[in-house]
Amino acid sequence: MPDTANEKTLNSLSLSVDQTLVERPSISFDNLENTFGSRSLAEIRRAYLLFKTLGNPLVVKLGSTLAGFALNSGLPIKGLIRKTIFSQFCGGEDIADCNQTVSRLAQSGIGSILDYSVEGKGSEAEFEASCREIIATVQRAAGDSHIPFSVFKVTGLARFELLEKLSDGEALSADEDREFHRIRERVNRICEAAFKARVRIFIDAEESWIQPAIDSLATEMMEQYNRTDFVVYNTIQLYRHDRLTYFKDSANEAAQKGYLLGVKLVRGAYMEKERSRAEKQDKPSPIQPDKSASDRDYNQALRFALDHIDRIAICAGTHNEHSSLLLADLMTERGIDPGDKRIYFSQLLGMSDHISFNLAKAGYNVAKYVPYGPVEAVLPYLIRRAQENTSIAGQTGRELSLLTAEMKRRNRL
Repeated sequence: MPDTANEKTLNSLSLSVDQTLVERPSISFDNLENTFGSRSLAEIRRAYLLFKTLGNPLVVKLGSTLAGFALNSGLPIKGLIRKTIFSQFCGGEDIADCNQTVSRLAQSGIGSILDYSVEGKGSEAEFEASCREIIATVQRAAGDSHIPFSVFKVTGLARFELLEKLSDGEALSADEDREFHRIRERVNRICEAAFKARVRIFIDAEESWIQPAIDSLATEMMEQYNRTDFVVYNTIQLYRHDRLTYFKDSANEAAQKGYLLGVKLVRGAYMEKERSRAEKQDKPSPIQPDKSASDRDYNQALRFALDHIDRIAICAGTHNEHSSLLLADLMTERGIDPGDKRIYFSQLLGMSDHISFNLAKAGYNVAKYVPYGPVEAVLPYLIRRAQENTSIAGQTGRELSLLTAEMKRRNRL
């Protein structure tokens, strides 16, 4: 594809990258000792039973409904949830409760990203409380190399309906305009706190019909705070067919306006909801036609980022082994050190440890998302994790095969 004027602008501002070929560190995602060395046999068995359960869609659907009903009815199942799915995918109920997880991951060279995962709040008081909690995660991360990023969702600070209206380009009432001013002020407060604390912060992607408003806020924050260093990162979901173009356009805009672009590259987390909504509204789906198209765009995004690594910093948020190895290979081809802070790999706590721990062992920058919050408040997050494990092709099977192999290895020791 020929260069556009914007692409020439970006290319002229990108400094040359050392193309000296170096040998890539050895990486084996089948190395069980690296993967599970920090876990007890009891923890391995518990994880096996959990993923075995998650492999049954009917059980997951029924269990999700019953868990929500039981908690709302005051039935005493909080302890059971905490000992099973909560302990697998969450770091604790508050920031201090996550310290043990942060320490355990740090011993294997893996960072933590404290993710306040309370969802479904809707009042101004709740939005303000969420803002203060997110800033508290920034303050916890300040000066701690084991917590390289903070993160937040804009829907934790704003009404979904207002973000949708903004994304549709609709005119706001006077009250709505004041409400949006408060949203921008919260987002700015968080990003300013990150800037002052020298902590990098992700703004997570969400549903496509509110994403334009989120993108606009993220761009505004990057333009303000990313002048000399990478502070604010937007998130790009490559399971959408328009996002690779958006990524390149964002890079060109950043180059033209003189700020650095931080991006977290993910495939995405709302596929079934997106397709269902598009079908109901008789609109084209924003989702790629198939997985191979999503994989193609994701890997092209990695290549584009490394082609312009002097103006782009990335976090590859992926559970895909091929994309992880591809990024490692691209770094080697371009002579980029595995520990270069402009490039991070990231996976969710409790998933794909074979990728996280083996990459970290090889010297790459890795950070786990560590969700936290009161058990009853993070239940929607946990239900989504359970549902995604049943719907992502091969995810549960891969986890089970590794856990089975590790139990056999332990028995032989």
